[in-house]
Amino acid sequence: MFLEAFGNDAFVLLGALLLISGVIVAKFSDRFGLPALVFFILVGMIIGSDGLGLVYFDNAEAAQLIGILALVVILFEGGLQTKWTTVKSVAAPSLSLATLGVFLTSAIVGLSAMLLFDITWFEAFLFGAIVGSTDAAAVFAALKERNIKAKMGATLEAESGTNDPMAVFLTLGFIELILAGDMSLLMLIPKFFWQMGIGLGLGFVIGKAASYSINRINLESSGLYPIFSVAFALLTYSVTAFVGGSGFLAVYVAALVIGNSELTYRYSIFQFNEGFAWMAQILMFIILGLLAFPEQLFTMKIVLYGLLMSMILMFVARPLAVFLSTLGMKFTFKEKIFVSWAGLRGAVPIVLATFPVVAELENSQLIFNVVFFVVLTSALVQGSTISYVAKKLNLVGPKKDTPHHSIELISIGKANAEMVQFKTNHETAIVGKKLHEIPFPRKATISAIVRDDRLITPYGETEIQAGDFLYILVSQKEKEALKQLLDKKKEKQQQVL
Repeated sequence: MFLEAFGNDAFVLLGALLLISGVIVAKFSDRFGLPALVFFILVGMIIGSDGLGLVYFDNAEAAQLIGILALVVILFEGGLQTKWTTVKSVAAPSLSLATLGVFLTSAIVGLSAMLLFDITWFEAFLFGAIVGSTDAAAVFAALKERNIKAKMGATLEAESGTNDPMAVFLTLGFIELILAGDMSLLMLIPKFFWQMGIGLGLGFVIGKAASYSINRINLESSGLYPIFSVAFALLTYSVTAFVGGSGFLAVYVAALVIGNSELTYRYSIFQFNEGFAWMAQILMFIILGLLAFPEQLFTMKIVLYGLLMSMILMFVARPLAVFLSTLGMKFTFKEKIFVSWAGLRGAVPIVLATFPVVAELENSQLIFNVVFFVVLTSALVQGSTISYVAKKLNLVGPKKDTPHHSIELISIGKANAEMVQFKTNHETAIVGKKLHEIPFPRKATISAIVRDDRLITPYGETEIQAGDFLYILVSQKEKEALKQLLDKKKEKQQQVL
């Protein structure tokens, strides 16, 4: 092999080239109308033994470990970026989709697999469990830059962040049933409640502890705070998994708690984790691409099985699961159609497909190859058409405001002050007022205003407009008072009937 001939330096060079290509792919993937994960997987397949032959990789256990670590990082970053006020409004449908929806999808796909494949009932439902959940990495990446309506985006992100535990539980449960032979399916019920309950509880507790520690411990370097946050993510997963709980659920809950708390070095923590999550995605998808051998994957049998299962998943199982699990909830027919279509499969099913391979089940390679094909089909077909479907269903929201400007925030840990970024809208009470008319706290100063990507130098006569990004330097003691001022809404005139 090429890498073996040139030693460790070749590995370093290959790693650098893969990361550079990954960043470029992430930049231009939208122009091709395809999710970045497809390109990352293809890169892995191209440099693998059936491609250019640069790397030979068939270690399912190593791929599983890398996949789990990457998913922890991705879920943690997704939870940090999720606003609780947004999630709270869609908590019921998201949880229903993450539990009942996954179960129904798994059951329908499993029944179909039993009729199509020459495998046992438990193996068929194991296949269903593996592809039953949507993928957080794929969904977060697909929705991040698209102007989907907030309700739809929040539902899909919350579902994908919380449905991995259900898929993991069902996958491990069916593997245990297959290996045990005489174990009853009913024995999985108490395990489910234990895993979910422990995951929720420990995630909340460790999230609170992490927020307190980040704010209270005065570290010597600001660069240590982002590392501190990632350490808590890994701690959350490992401690929860050690006591038999759902580590993935705990990580997402902990990140939700941390992200919605007041944090020192918030900007640095968020930026670091966003970059780290991208690196985890690139590495994970390339490794999973290396694990797939095109000569085995693109045989007539696998292609036929994969296409049939993809069609059943996209057009039967997922829609039925969505419609049934959201009964009685305030979703229109068009919204349910969109949620059905936007249920992307990604890294999670492929990582879960390594579990039967590691357990050395009889039909594990068949399951892995078909799952891999289903994921590729989902990413190619559904991932590339999300924006188009949203537009056709009239579910396109306002263009997302992603400022391309930034001011490195000052930490309360060193200066006892913090630079707060706030975006105004038409409902913000201070909009339309001049700076000298606004009762800012005594130790709060507007340092900059960014309007339409232009820097505005603030002075007393500057009028605040809707859509302005305000950068306010405030002392720690005055921060809560500033928050109350900024969050205040304009009073609506009451009409007397």
